Amino acid sequence: MKKVLSFVFVIALLTSLFAIPASASSTSWVSVYINNQEFTGGIDVKDNTTFVGIRKFSTSMDKNAKVTYNNSTKTLTVQTDNLYLTATAGTNYIVANGRYLYTESPIYLKNGVMYAPVLLMARAFDAKISWRDSNSSFYVTRGSGGILSGSRYYDSDEVYWLAKIISAESQGEPLLGKIAVGNVILNRVNSAEFPNTIYGVIFDRKYGTQFSPVANGTIYNDATWESTVAAKICLEGYSVSNKILYFVNPKFSPNSWISRNRVFFRQIGNHAFYI
Repeated sequence: MKKVLSFVFVIALLTSLFAIPASASSTSWVSVYINNQEFTGGIDVKDNTTFVGIRKFSTSMDKNAKVTYNNSTKTLTVQTDNLYLTATAGTNYIVANGRYLYTESPIYLKNGVMYAPVLLMARAFDAKISWRDSNSSFYVTRGSGGILSGSRYYDSDEVYWLAKIISAESQGEPLLGKIAVGNVILNRVNSAEFPNTIYGVIFDRKYGTQFSPVANGTIYNDATWESTVAAKICLEGYSVSNKILYFVNPKFSPNSWISRNRVFFRQIGNHAFYI
């Protein structure tokens, strides 16, 4: 199996495209151009991230895009010949052709318009995006019109086992906590200190059983839906940190080997993560 992802590259990409450059503040006007034509839909800068109105952006990318809204679920659906996209207000991801694309700042409604980060929308449409500092603008260049489908992008075996370990280790944890557990697994895959497959990392016994679900058998339980979402988000490249290799619940293991020997990174939910 190939190394899953180069997280250093991915995080650098996300940081450079999600965040507004230093020359543009949250109060400055940010423009968006699609194939050098100025985007005339809603643009909003929030949490240092540029958001665009999903409906108008979609029809600007594809004039034949069909956009519908379900008020009961607060879900917007975009359909084109090459893309099926859903976005739900309050969630931290959009789903594009079965792919789960994560955003730290959630999707939201404002004055009847649903907004998503311009980076995610460009990625969903398989478009290139760049920033031009001279006029505080994002430039989007159309591509194929739709991101590669999840059925072709994800390795089903990777999703299966990553979702299982996330579920077994972090039921009841927030989505970000589930993602961080998945990051630990993938960071180990990318480390020379551990096996180079997800399955190999989970069942690694070089220094004894690494994960309690392997010892108690809960690794074989069905994964929760949100754990599968978290697994796919991890496999898309989103990472809390490309350095974390360990986690522990300090409530149950207050004096663990991990807490005594590894460098603390941060706490998410009930788990403390270590480098």
